Amino acid sequence: MTTLAELNSGSKVAFVMALGDVFEQSPWVAEAVASQRPFASLNALYEALAKALRGAEPAKQKELIQAHPDLAGKAAKAGTLTADSTAEQAAAGLDRLSDAEYAAFHRLNDSYRVKFGMPFIVCVRRHTKDSILREFERRVGNDPAQETQTALTEILRIAALRLDQKVTADDKLPLAGRITTHVLDTSSGKPAAGIPVELFEVAADGTARFIARAVTNADGRTDAPLIGGRPVPIGSYELRFDVGAYFGPDAFLGLVPIRFKVAEAESHYHVPLLASPWGYTTYRGS
Repeated sequence: MTTLAELNSGSKVAFVMALGDVFEQSPWVAEAVASQRPFASLNALYEALAKALRGAEPAKQKELIQAHPDLAGKAAKAGTLTADSTAEQAAAGLDRLSDAEYAAFHRLNDSYRVKFGMPFIVCVRRHTKDSILREFERRVGNDPAQETQTALTEILRIAALRLDQKVTADDKLPLAGRITTHVLDTSSGKPAAGIPVELFEVAADGTARFIARAVTNADGRTDAPLIGGRPVPIGSYELRFDVGAYFGPDAFLGLVPIRFKVAEAESHYHVPLLASPWGYTTYRGS
């Protein structure tokens, strides 16, 4: 990590070395903005980088697009991705694919390259495996000009997340979403403390992957978001509330599952539970 103050006061060489891999194997983007220092904020730095990319010659933009690896492709299997790409693909579970899933990604990568002559680019930290596959299928219908602009937009999303991980400043980029909850005991009209809560990501085939576990506090909330400080990957989730631990072994309700979908990775998804020993309800709160 480095600070914005250090980037502003250091040499051009140090600036480019610190930010050169924010755009995949393309330090020219950082070089293009080094002379604009000092930047007043992290957001100002990001906007300058984005403007440099958007204003670059089409040949330079295409060069950057081509520098990106295929998703779950040969480079990933061979372990030759950059450190950033390796971590990003792993975060979306692309390093844990079944043989059938690898085959699906390979087929989609090939068909996309045949049509557009470039790799499929998506900011995988904003997605689950299922939503990445849906993006493949949706975007293959674009025309080449549309898809080039979409690829650049996704590259800027990737760059923003990398910049956020590399540079500390007084401000933050608007990148993070949240999943939170709050449990109210409607039989007594008070928050329900001590309820174990688990969050799972649910795949299209019904398999569930554990994400987080917490226990509600005296306010009926978890001490921290179940997902927070990062994008919430687009996909399906399930919250499981062990209300039996609160209402007791003779209560009608035991484990309450609530399944919901995330469509906007940078949004706040508040999923409260209003429960009694005999029934429950929920809604999307704020």
